[in-house]
Amino acid sequence: MMAAKASARALGDGRADSGRRDVSSAIAPMVDALRASRPSRLERVYDVADTVVILPTYQEAASIEHVLRAVREAVPAATVLVVDDASPDGTAELAAKIADEIGGIEILCRPAKTGLGLAYRAGFAWAKERGASIVVEMDADGSHDAASLPALIAAVAYGADLAIGSRYVPGGSTPAWAWHRKMLSRWGNRYAAMALGLAVNDATSGFRALDVAMVDEIDLDKVRADGYGFQIELTYRVVRLGARVVEIPIEFRDRELGESKMSGRIVAEAFALVTAWGGRDLLLRRRRRRPQRRQRAERRAPS
Repeated sequence: MMAAKASARALGDGRADSGRRDVSSAIAPMVDALRASRPSRLERVYDVADTVVILPTYQEAASIEHVLRAVREAVPAATVLVVDDASPDGTAELAAKIADEIGGIEILCRPAKTGLGLAYRAGFAWAKERGASIVVEMDADGSHDAASLPALIAAVAYGADLAIGSRYVPGGSTPAWAWHRKMLSRWGNRYAAMALGLAVNDATSGFRALDVAMVDEIDLDKVRADGYGFQIELTYRVVRLGARVVEIPIEFRDRELGESKMSGRIVAEAFALVTAWGGRDLLLRRRRRRPQRRQRAERRAPS
């Protein structure tokens, strides 16, 4: 189903989109390009009602109500799944109360805090069991603008296998970040792209939509990383399958309520994993070249 040679494209041509902050207007030409290049994809029926927006939570009582209401307003036909890791601040209970009020929200309670990667894997499994076509990853702290959801979902519906909400394509931004945080994030993404051969500007973004068919393709049981590393590994595995990756410009907002879950451990884990994967790939490429060089030498040798 997938091409043997992996490639990742931003809006269909491997380069960053020249879109504007107005995501609605930016998505139209990209959708046209995807429809033209993937006509077979249109044989499948995609409906926003078949979309599950997954919100992993731990200690997000301060922001969860605002986020849930924003998501329901942006994509009222989609299902919202809150995956809560036994938050002691009552995040799950508050989400359940809002679900009773506005509907379209499900709560998946896990017994303990075991990390972002495992929370998303649980959410993906829940969505697959209920016949979802598209799954969306989104932070529950208010940093991701729910108004970008229709664009991400439309990109997958019309041909992308993975649509990433990107801070680092034209039109994307991180307006409230200090220079050192921007430098760490930007160069972390550039290092991942270089080490892993990814034509992706924002592999660490946690705001993305994914075709559920890819969940089986990438074999989530083998995904090892968490945090930033989970997003990079997911992108890396999708690209290695030859899937189509597009990037939609987003504005990333700093959380106003609650506490950040980012830590030095998560950054160090991501760096170590990217370095290991990149080194492994380089070694494998060299091993594949050795027999080819040997064959060429044998052909040149006089008989």
